[in-house]
Amino acid sequence: MTPSEIIDKMYNNDPFSQWLGLERVEEGAGFCVLKLTVRKEMLNGFSIAHGGITYALADSALAFAANAHGRKCVSVETSISHVQPVMEGDVLTTSVEEVSLTNRIGIYHITVSNQHDVDVAVFKGSVYRRSESWE
Repeated sequence: MTPSEIIDKMYNNDPFSQWLGLERVEEGAGFCVLKLTVRKEMLNGFSIAHGGITYALADSALAFAANAHGRKCVSVETSISHVQPVMEGDVLTTSVEEVSLTNRIGIYHITVSNQHDVDVAVFKGSVYRRSESWE
């Protein structure tokens, strides 16, 4: 399967990513650019985006980028730093850097930025690369 076919299969079976309204901009083995527009139902009690929104966006980018190599991967450790508030109407975009890829472990840094190219979150994710392929 090609990276896009793998991501198609993952996305089509992922109702949460669909609810987020993810737009797949660019994708391939080890990278993925996703966009989403923050909606009112994504806000918390402070009228800023719930932290889970940027986390979920980055987590989906991690999953798509890592799995696009052709082996099924699952996250084993993730963390996020929220560095700027995110408001309703903001358009968020991911930037994925594959830091390390071995037979068993992949490490990724994902930056989430807004429509003004301001970084709003920094995410680090590690995945376990299972022996099972997407073929």
